[in-house]
Amino acid sequence: MTILIEQQPDLGFPVGEKNIPHDTINELVLDGGFVMPKTTSDGFEAPEINSFGHSFRDYNAESERQKTVEEFYRVNHINQTYDFVKRMREGYAKLDKAEMSIWECCELLNDVVDDSDPDLDEPQIEHLLQTAEAIRKDYPNEDWLHLTGLIHDLGKVLLHPTFGELPQWAVVGDTFPLGCAFDESIVHHKYFKDNPDHSNPSYSTKNGIYEEGCGLENVVMSWGHDDYMYLVAKENGTTLPPAALFTIRYHSFYPLHRAGAYTHLMNEEDHESLRWLKVFNKYDLYSKSKVRIDVEKVKPYYLSLIEKYFPAKLRW
Repeated sequence: MTILIEQQPDLGFPVGEKNIPHDTINELVLDGGFVMPKTTSDGFEAPEINSFGHSFRDYNAESERQKTVEEFYRVNHINQTYDFVKRMREGYAKLDKAEMSIWECCELLNDVVDDSDPDLDEPQIEHLLQTAEAIRKDYPNEDWLHLTGLIHDLGKVLLHPTFGELPQWAVVGDTFPLGCAFDESIVHHKYFKDNPDHSNPSYSTKNGIYEEGCGLENVVMSWGHDDYMYLVAKENGTTLPPAALFTIRYHSFYPLHRAGAYTHLMNEEDHESLRWLKVFNKYDLYSKSKVRIDVEKVKPYYLSLIEKYFPAKLRW
């Protein structure tokens, strides 16, 4: 039986889109060129080191955690191929795994730890709330961005038995385009030499099978939680603005928003949405810590946002 989902209305860009702060007097530029609002007594304060005592996203620091992370990327880079991603998208686009609310999905992540993340080994629900609450402090009027922080990693339920219990390399980690050359800015790039696509002439050039300026929506990305959550949100008729969907879909695309790679494939709308993704990324990355959020205290607020932007039950 085919379930018809009402097409998402074209909402344009969210309120405040034209007013992303650029006043450097009130901002700090962090590693990678990201702009972080200066902290106040009530604002979000970015830590200098992660919960393991290393710099954030330091893939070379010697630790047992780093060994796990590097092995993850070795397997990921060998197995994420164009054909693999096409199969995954076709299968999971059916959204026939479960029916549940957004909050129920949040609770499913209690037992999930991301092996690709060098900065945190806490359950994912902690990271979701840390991200959302950090954004809420600095952007109190952008409720759509708060909710984006809460749900951006919900696609990691792909690790759960109900969703096929996919291996970590097919769910988490930095994402990258397939069908064109692997940019050297991708973490642990050296392992792509064993990926079948690496020796495919059609995929070995800068543009590969794409045309310059084609738009990221036309580019096949490595499969994982980003693309899956984007599919879930879009096909269930969310009223979140396009910038939110862009952020969910590409928040792990670090070669783009940290290294500036693959910009030749972007169109004008991508560039507009990227501005919000860069705002979001600062909180996604630097809010990771061992500090726990009082779930019961903040739960009513996020339930109200879920009700505003999503149906009560979603197909997953």
